[in-house]
Amino acid sequence: MSESPKPFDKNPSSGTSQDKPAPATPLNPRQRGIIIGASDGIGAALARKLTKEGYTLALLARRQDKLTTLCNEINTSTGEVRALAYVHDVAEYDKAPALLHKIVADLGGLDVVVFMAGVNYPPGLNNYNFEGDRKMIEVNLLGAMAWLSPVAEMFQNAKAGQIVGISSVAGDRGRIGNPGYNTSKAALTTYLEALRNRLTRHGVNVLTVKPGFVKTEMVKAAQGATPFAIEPEKAAEDIYQAMRKRKQVIYTASIWRWIMLIIQHVPSVIFRRMSF
Repeated sequence: MSESPKPFDKNPSSGTSQDKPAPATPLNPRQRGIIIGASDGIGAALARKLTKEGYTLALLARRQDKLTTLCNEINTSTGEVRALAYVHDVAEYDKAPALLHKIVADLGGLDVVVFMAGVNYPPGLNNYNFEGDRKMIEVNLLGAMAWLSPVAEMFQNAKAGQIVGISSVAGDRGRIGNPGYNTSKAALTTYLEALRNRLTRHGVNVLTVKPGFVKTEMVKAAQGATPFAIEPEKAAEDIYQAMRKRKQVIYTASIWRWIMLIIQHVPSVIFRRMSF
């Protein structure tokens, strides 16, 4: 009778473990990736999906306990090291370049980077909160730039690789409910487009993902109704398929493409009177 695989012993604060991931070889090519913001929600669902598809991943988040649980779950289910944990706050911008180089060395290379980290602090319709707005810009935008700028340079020099950035339908139009969040996601969408325009000619794909409502902790912070909300696993599947096809922009669920097409074309004189 075979024994169940035992959990892998990890030190998530350093990203090291008793075991190392198997190296990629010509006979066993392994895609190697980083997911920044991987401890729960879409990030955790995508980590499970990619490791099932043969990826070896570095998983980054602030929560050590959640990272440890997720990595042990993945490595136990696969029977080998497929996920390494790194505790990291994306607002600590100066630590990103050194940590990136450490992860590349630990993984033995790098093929894809997914920036998933994000925060949402709705101020309420009658309130203004600069502190919340500042934090959203720091994490949602500047955190992404701190990571994706050195990644872009690395991939451009290699003339290969893929960058995935998780923006939001909230960035497609300025709405009254949460101006700071709208701004952070609109800026991230533009930044990813600029990277795409730079990197496509060098063989690097940049995918912008625009989720609508996803059943995560963050959606609890949303104001009002949450129509067409999907499970994180559905979003992860959509992202994976878009990565495989090297798409440039997707909405998840796909119905949001048509909803936002309508919203984008509502005249401002009408749109400013709307209550969402």
